[in-house]
Amino acid sequence: MSPEVSADAVVVGAGVIGSAIALELAKTARRVVVVDRAGGAGQGSTSASSAVVRYNFSTLAGVAAAWESYFCWSAWAEHLGHDVGDLARFERSGLVMLDVAAAPRSAWLPLFDQVGVPYEEWDAATLADRVPGIDPGRYWPPKRIDDDRFWADPDDALGGVYTPDAGYITDPQLAAQNLAAAAVAEGAEFRFRSTVTAVESADGRVTAVVLADGTKISAPIVVNAAGPWSGKLNALAGVGSDFTVGVRPMRQEVAHVLAPEGYHPAGGVGPAIADMDLGTYFRGEVGGGLLVGGTEPECDPFEWLDDPDDANLNPTMAVFEAQVTRAARRLPGLRMPNRARGVVGVYDVADDWTPIYDRTDLGGFYVAIGTSGNQFKNAPVVGRLMATLIEQVEAGADHDREPVRYKGVHTGLAVDLGGFSRKRERNAGSSGTVMG
Repeated sequence: MSPEVSADAVVVGAGVIGSAIALELAKTARRVVVVDRAGGAGQGSTSASSAVVRYNFSTLAGVAAAWESYFCWSAWAEHLGHDVGDLARFERSGLVMLDVAAAPRSAWLPLFDQVGVPYEEWDAATLADRVPGIDPGRYWPPKRIDDDRFWADPDDALGGVYTPDAGYITDPQLAAQNLAAAAVAEGAEFRFRSTVTAVESADGRVTAVVLADGTKISAPIVVNAAGPWSGKLNALAGVGSDFTVGVRPMRQEVAHVLAPEGYHPAGGVGPAIADMDLGTYFRGEVGGGLLVGGTEPECDPFEWLDDPDDANLNPTMAVFEAQVTRAARRLPGLRMPNRARGVVGVYDVADDWTPIYDRTDLGGFYVAIGTSGNQFKNAPVVGRLMATLIEQVEAGADHDREPVRYKGVHTGLAVDLGGFSRKRERNAGSSGTVMG
């Protein structure tokens, strides 16, 4: 006879998002069970994250959530509320969002002003002065490196917007493990190497999930935080027909190289650069390293996957060369290694690159999906957003008609969860890239 377990809530996915949700639900005295196909917290998409903490988003809700999250990361031990051993650390390096026609500063700086995010506007001369060795040339639009036009001289110079309070988390997987450990301290249970094979329901409400080993976990609440497997889980639950925004898995690579001499100040880390002009981004690491990723320029093919399990998790020389060569166009002192080195992950990409944090038309079945490679930074607040949403919807709130609002503990900002609705109009202001 298959074992049966009962819980008040099941969270599917133990990445940084799922672990954050588990912590906040456990704080409400619910019996929370988290299931994940991997062997530990944060071993999926989270482990391949560049873990950049920035505030540049195309929606007010996105900027407000990111700014609230900054204060959570800055006081990480206090946010966790429990002694969980070694802690992930927020490294404040600053970030420069270079000017680009696809996401002009005029479109999102008013959101910074409304939320209160500190920033500096830089012209090309200031950019060159503040970031040693940078080429401030304008090369728009991004081009393939085998296109002769890629090597053409710039047609202008560009500046950017600097946010001094941006940075990155030193160990993204450890951040998820910290959240999971705090959730366990609050009474949550984690079941690893556990794959959901069925979602049961009755009378329009979820009742249980069934695992591959036959275990049934009965619960009136199930949260889909399964990352690139979220679409599969929605299909098992029979939800999604009313979604106006879809999600799909996409393979991504991040290259690891040595930063050029002078990029890192003595005893510190140089600023991260978001460079949609060339189709790349990079951020430093303590110890002299540089992580380089792409911003999905139109000239590059997207690596969509029908099944995330089909992803090749080894870095490829073609992608490595494209990303590092673009970064070297911006930082001419950057050297190209002769061997690809980096990490590979899979994004759970929403059609408009804006996440879906919502209920569904199956009572008790909630989703925190479509995180599109840009929501790691918001994870501490996403846990609280989802806990607030679940609390109010389960108490009878009609979130579809009158969206739930979350008030930030640190900033007092109200985050309208309608901006993350499954039924929203697609975000026309989105850059259509990981930048959101």
